Amino acid sequence: TLDFTALPFTGNSLMTAALDPTIITTESGLNNLKPTEQANLPQRPVLQPNETVPVTGNYVLKDPAGMPCIKVSMGVEYIVIEKKKSSYFNVDPTTTQTTGRCGEKEAVLSLAILGEGGYLNLTFEKEGNLTYVSKIRANLAPGKGIKNYPGVIEHEKLFPTAAGRSLKCYSQTEFHLSENLRVKIVPLQFQAFKLTNGKFGKEVECRADFIKKIIPIILGATAVGLFLIAVLTFLIIRDHRRQAGYDRI
Repeated sequence: TLDFTALPFTGNSLMTAALDPTIITTESGLNNLKPTEQANLPQRPVLQPNETVPVTGNYVLKDPAGMPCIKVSMGVEYIVIEKKKSSYFNVDPTTTQTTGRCGEKEAVLSLAILGEGGYLNLTFEKEGNLTYVSKIRANLAPGKGIKNYPGVIEHEKLFPTAAGRSLKCYSQTEFHLSENLRVKIVPLQFQAFKLTNGKFGKEVECRADFIKKIIPIILGATAVGLFLIAVLTFLIIRDHRRQAGYDRI
């Protein structure tokens, strides 16, 4: 995996402003690159016909005091749907810029694909001792053509987790952000607001992983139950036949 640590309120002002109008930006970063350096920027995303496993990246956002407020480990895949046909793009952590903002009750992690190729915003909120993802906003701008694929889901309470703990999910999670855009995240581990020494806290299993684990147990218990019922039924019938034989004698 790859690790990227970013301070808030930095980076390309054009890209960052597109992420969220509430994010403060500066004129530092990619805006000050020389023409020769700008020519070496990554090209826009190229959609692929086949799906592959995305590379896992580690992203850390720090507040102005240098304390981490969000830590996320995940692989990200964009799925574009046109005329019932799916195309795919995996985010490369080495060509992704991390920005965002840290607040007491709301924090935003913004991942921008360099070359103005798109972005992914994760908004975290805190209510009492509970943290969750309330909004996911994304956009993908493929290399060919000028069409963008934006999408958003909001007013949600995704991945609720107790403060000071991290949520971990091995199962793939797919978000339908619009008619033409989906974002798949796999695997996933995150923690927001409270991170001791910048490390993940005690892990909490996501619901999808729990269901995957519990279903075989339920099926096994059901099979055992059916077997016991069959055995008991056989014994009852056998005893009944024996009793009927005694009655005839």
